[in-house]
Amino acid sequence: MNWLIAEDEADIRNLVGIMCTVWGHVPLAFESGQKVWDWLDQVEAGTVGTGLPEFALMDIRMPGRRGSELAQRIRSIDKLKDIPIVLMTAFVLGDDEIDHLKQEYGVDHVINKPLPDFDRLGIVLHDLIKQKHDSVKAAADSFSSTPGPILNPSADVTAPAPSTDTLDENKSVPSDRTS
Repeated sequence: MNWLIAEDEADIRNLVGIMCTVWGHVPLAFESGQKVWDWLDQVEAGTVGTGLPEFALMDIRMPGRRGSELAQRIRSIDKLKDIPIVLMTAFVLGDDEIDHLKQEYGVDHVINKPLPDFDRLGIVLHDLIKQKHDSVKAAADSFSSTPGPILNPSADVTAPAPSTDTLDENKSVPSDRTS
């Protein structure tokens, strides 16, 4: 599984990249939000189509673009819109701020720095990935099993509906045909 990692602090970026590799994943590491944004331009243009991330772990505050902006952009790209997105922050956020990040930007979870230890972080991230995967699958299954409108294929959809007015048999009805 490819993981997008965006973190401007080199030590944290390298540490998370190493953890990602130890857990059996491939890190796609970026040192700024702007570099991620430029890469997303390439994804949208179709010049990057393989090796796309299946998970994103990003710092909230980075040079260029913030993690929340990147999350919102990821949610707008069909190929990436369903990946789990976790933001990291060294700042204490209130419940309202976290809810805002989730509602407005499509963030799935926020983790505080300093990051949990290796084992705990692995459990948290893998649980989040599984939860997101399960919810996306359930939504897709629900959508595909929802019946659409019942259509009568033999019905003439271009014919006008019958009139409820009574016609006076002595009056002529205009014809669409020309003589």
